[in-house]
Amino acid sequence: MHQGRVVFGAIEEVVFGHPAAGAIVAQMDRLGTRRAFLMVSGTLNRQTDEITKIRDALGARCAGLFDAMPAHTPREAVIAATQAARAAEADLIVTVGGGSITDGAKAVQLCLANDINDIAGIDRIRVHKGVAPEMIAPTVRQISVPTTIAGGEFSSIAGVTDRAAQVKQMLRHPLTVPRATILDPAITVHTPEWLFLSTGIRAVDHCVEAICSRETHPYADAQAVKGLAMLADALPRVKADPLDLDARMDAQIGTWLSMGALAAGVPMGASHGIGYVLGGAFDVPHGYTSCVMLPAVMRWNARDNAERQTIVAAAMGYPGRDAADVLDAFIRSLGMPRSLADVRISPEHFDAIAQAAMRTNWIPRNPRKIEGPADVREILLLAA
Repeated sequence: MHQGRVVFGAIEEVVFGHPAAGAIVAQMDRLGTRRAFLMVSGTLNRQTDEITKIRDALGARCAGLFDAMPAHTPREAVIAATQAARAAEADLIVTVGGGSITDGAKAVQLCLANDINDIAGIDRIRVHKGVAPEMIAPTVRQISVPTTIAGGEFSSIAGVTDRAAQVKQMLRHPLTVPRATILDPAITVHTPEWLFLSTGIRAVDHCVEAICSRETHPYADAQAVKGLAMLADALPRVKADPLDLDARMDAQIGTWLSMGALAAGVPMGASHGIGYVLGGAFDVPHGYTSCVMLPAVMRWNARDNAERQTIVAAAMGYPGRDAADVLDAFIRSLGMPRSLADVRISPEHFDAIAQAAMRTNWIPRNPRKIEGPADVREILLLAA
């Protein structure tokens, strides 16, 4: 008999297939907000007219703009954005960009609510040993226009990097999830191909680790299996024709579905746990971490969850095939890196990675029990 608990998050609306500028205005009208602080991609702001179109649509309701959030959401940039949002007297944060910007705004919400003004203060709101501390709930909330497809805009979890410790740390609060997410495929055309496709593999990773989890349930499976099928179909179409907006829309909806299991309480596994370390300590783009680690984790886990892995292969259109082989071939077909060597991680780093991975939130939830760093090292060798 299934047992569990699904907590429906604080996201209120998902708008898809409508131009971002008009959809943002409509959301501000719905929410009754007057002072939008834009946290946006620097590349989009400086090299395209997309942000100008949004600012023009908002008019006097645009209270400020921040376009300097680096990859992996470092603490320093979170504090800089917090100070700018506070000075702008923002009553809403609007993000237009990739996952690092989305996560950055989640962190800014918590910093604003909890009067955090320096990088050390982030220790007061970050997750410690899997537990989020007591904190004041954010009142300045967020709406998101994602330009990549890792899926963070559907999550109440943010990853923020402590550069001094070289570790990506988790922040979590039910109200950090955007109140609304706007999926506009046209705005993603400016995203570099490697970034769009690799974050698509991150979404695939969400689906696969959810399907393969010991803690999954039918409600989560319904979303993860459909999301995986949509992503497996859509990503090659985007690679074949970067201007195919239908394919991009399908990839975005697949990503939305990929986050359903995580939002419904199903944990991720070792691919995500090791990926946190590769990103935080070695600056590997988080999409690439999934490209490199997911097939290796599947091979290592197959001893304990082969039956669940058959669902993965079938959802990707290859029933009866080995799921790790299917994923390996799929990732290669998109031109993505497939080994740790491809992302400049050498065996001399494996012991440190294994030790750090054991301290992440996802390693203890991997479907095949990971007893210690030696097991993580086995997975790393499979990905070498």
